[in-house]
Amino acid sequence: MASQRLAGLDGSSVAVEVPASSANLGAGYDCLGVALAMTNRIEVEVRVWSRGEIELVVDGEGRDELTEDRENRFVRGLEAALRAIFGELPDGIGWRIGMRNQIPLSRGLGSSAAATIGGVLAGNALAGEPLSRPELLRLATQIEEHPDNAAAVLLGGFVVSAATADGVEAIRFDAPRELRAVLFIPDLRLSTRDMRAALPASVPMADAIANLGAVAVGVAGLATGRFELLGRLTVDRLHEPYRAQAYPQLPVLVAAAREAGALGACLSGAGSAIIAFTDSAAGAAALETALTAAATRTDLPGRARTVHLRNEGARVVARA
Repeated sequence: MASQRLAGLDGSSVAVEVPASSANLGAGYDCLGVALAMTNRIEVEVRVWSRGEIELVVDGEGRDELTEDRENRFVRGLEAALRAIFGELPDGIGWRIGMRNQIPLSRGLGSSAAATIGGVLAGNALAGEPLSRPELLRLATQIEEHPDNAAAVLLGGFVVSAATADGVEAIRFDAPRELRAVLFIPDLRLSTRDMRAALPASVPMADAIANLGAVAVGVAGLATGRFELLGRLTVDRLHEPYRAQAYPQLPVLVAAAREAGALGACLSGAGSAIIAFTDSAAGAAALETALTAAATRTDLPGRARTVHLRNEGARVVARA
């Protein structure tokens, strides 16, 4: 029955749009994220009788790098959703996939989560959307291992999330329209796995308490429009000090953004990107200048970019 239903999808296609994201936001390690107005558009066509072949064409970020196999995060998400709906997939099923990618790889801007969410969303759309958003997030988190980026990509806005015994609890609220993010995106790539390996197995009680207070006050501040509390939220004591040992430019860049008037500044995810917040065009220009100058002083090539925060999460944009 499942094979027959999938066979009926042969030649069907769907296109999805998925945003970048920034996780942690300083003190909110593995539980906070925000969606950014920088997107990948991914189209997939079902090829039931292709002997399992995967054809991938990438335009933009990841070109000549992303793999044409079932370890590709988009393919993993796609097939996870279809297995959850139909059961096992036929051996001969394959995919023709086209990507137009704006999200840089291995910079802490959620490229992996965007691919995974794009996959589960596309698989669900091909099957007629029987899975709910919480079910899609649960599937994506099983692949990503933690929900912070995935929740922000799927839901948009600011998202507080945590894995639970039953799945994932995620609560979102809109990002204020006037708030924008200034990114410094180094050419340097950092592996999430390597940057996690830099963290200690335990931390001082005082540091844990400081982070708990920063998250509580910072999230309440964002939810009530008190942007100045980003300055508290983005000061971390659990992961950034340790990651700075592997990424010595980190404290220099963050300090430069704060001195230039950022409402808050921190490492984006596991890096290497830095994210700084402002609520004005003049502030964004000043932050871009300060971050670029600090990177030049530390011999760190890269580029500065200002993006708006995105309140719309991942979405289906075309079906055929």
